[in-house]
Amino acid sequence: MTTSTSPTSSSSPLAERLAAVRAGIDDAARAAGRSTDELTTIVVTKFHPASLVRELASLGVRDVGENRHQEAQEKAAELSDLDLAWHFVGQLQSKKARQVRRYASVIHSIDRLSLVDALRSEESDIDAFVQLNLTDDPGRGGVADRDLEALVEHVLATPGLRLLGVMAVAPLDEEPARAFERVRASSDRVRAIAPQATAISAGMSQDYREAVAAGATHLRIGTAITGNRPSLG
Repeated sequence: MTTSTSPTSSSSPLAERLAAVRAGIDDAARAAGRSTDELTTIVVTKFHPASLVRELASLGVRDVGENRHQEAQEKAAELSDLDLAWHFVGQLQSKKARQVRRYASVIHSIDRLSLVDALRSEESDIDAFVQLNLTDDPGRGGVADRDLEALVEHVLATPGLRLLGVMAVAPLDEEPARAFERVRASSDRVRAIAPQATAISAGMSQDYREAVAAGATHLRIGTAITGNRPSLG
């Protein structure tokens, strides 16, 4: 697990929520016969101020997730003095791809050939996950099941992208455990083409335990740690 415990602000509500989630992840890992060393917890901070990210960093958090480019770019610039790994977890427009490359360490939402082409680079590599669409709705983010292998092969053939594995969001109308079993099956298909792409980005505040049980390596957790989003009004 890439986060570490720190006594800083140990009595704050944020620290208490973070500690509770860490304990929950530890329990889930033990129940699955896994080590927490296999897990990376990404704290998703969308709509929260940079000050909250700074407090998270003081508590040992290094991996931070954002799903909107403008917000992510501004926070990354404001917090450039911190040793943070920024994970872009939202849908990414091809025209914003090169801008996201400048601050992100990992992109979790590769879902189409044109985005792969937009992220091409001969100068540097960025870690990437191929996002799966677990629904029948083509409007949802993620690659359709039938197109998975073709997208993976295109990623592998494109300079500048280092494929880590697959990412998915469990549908609201499906039991998380069943959804994550489907993700694991897709991961097996990807590893048949790219043996090094063993990572699985899955699990959020409400279903990270099921994700850990199904083999997830990267957990994207927001409100369980950050609390409710600030009022925009």
